[in-house]
Amino acid sequence: MNQYETVFILTPVLSDEQMKEAVEKFKGLLETNGAEIINVENWGLKKLAYSIDKKSTGFYTLVEFKAEPTVIDGFELQMRRDERVLRYLTVKLDKYAAQYAEKRRNLKKEA
Repeated sequence: MNQYETVFILTPVLSDEQMKEAVEKFKGLLETNGAEIINVENWGLKKLAYSIDKKSTGFYTLVEFKAEPTVIDGFELQMRRDERVLRYLTVKLDKYAAQYAEKRRNLKKEA
């Protein structure tokens, strides 16, 4: 299993409940395909660097997980199909990035 990190931006017209529902949908999708969710961070409503679909803000969410490489294609396909998702990026973490992510999570717990 490889460790991955996905950041996705949801449209700002969603209510808090709808945003949380979308995040739970993607978490559930990963878990049903055998992925192990490590961490989920809600970064909140942030200004975009450039407008996407005439929107200047979006809800940012980070999901860290371990999964087989075959899971990623299906996961990204669902992201593309969901009209609530403005953009997404999935990155495979090497051992150094995974160590950094773990250190960052631990610092966040202490704070």
